[in-house]
Amino acid sequence: MRLPSMSQPFLLAPIAECPSGPPGAQVRLAVLGARGVGKSAMIVRFLTKRFIGDYEPNTGNLYSRLVHLDGDHVAVQIQDTPGCLQVQEDCVQVLDSLSRCVKWAEGFLLVYSITDHSSYQSVQPLYQHIRKVHPDARTPIIIVGNKADLLHARQVQAKEGLQLANELGSLFLEISTSEDSQGVCDVFQYLCKEVSKLQHAGSTDRRRSSIIPRPKSPNMQDLKRRFKQALSSKVK
Repeated sequence: MRLPSMSQPFLLAPIAECPSGPPGAQVRLAVLGARGVGKSAMIVRFLTKRFIGDYEPNTGNLYSRLVHLDGDHVAVQIQDTPGCLQVQEDCVQVLDSLSRCVKWAEGFLLVYSITDHSSYQSVQPLYQHIRKVHPDARTPIIIVGNKADLLHARQVQAKEGLQLANELGSLFLEISTSEDSQGVCDVFQYLCKEVSKLQHAGSTDRRRSSIIPRPKSPNMQDLKRRFKQALSSKVK
């Protein structure tokens, strides 16, 4: 993977520090993929239910919203990322700013367009980069084939996406951001739930490790035996 030449550098928007709060109170997601796969449209569709077909080349916007999730309001931060990645040979090169985003996020959507095979090829290197930063296999990653309504221009078959997801141990689905608002919402909500579960599990593990084991009660029979031995030795 190698970055194409660009007249202006792509920089991610600054990511605000997340205030501390109870588990599940805040969820940090990142949407990654090649240029033109519909990342920005997916995020806006989820947050506003509106579909906007055309976007200026994105420089990495950070979206923050309160989202209703399983009866609770959860603060969700979603980092959109610039699609400036290309796959060439076996070389993987990732922008430092993109690496910082991967380190910051807790859950990931890897998006490609079913009408662009090169965008599909960028998924695996991105997945491998995420796993280097987050070696915990529980970190949720979902592979999404977008633009499923453009069947006449399909270059990536659904079975290819499913095969790749199976090889990587990830979830996979195809959606149409333009035609299926509920499908987009389901993807993000599922990812939020998986991150919340991981946060809760981590909090539980920390609480368990902080508990000081209670000392065992002394064996009274053993104490009596040693006491008798001490008395008998004094008598002698």
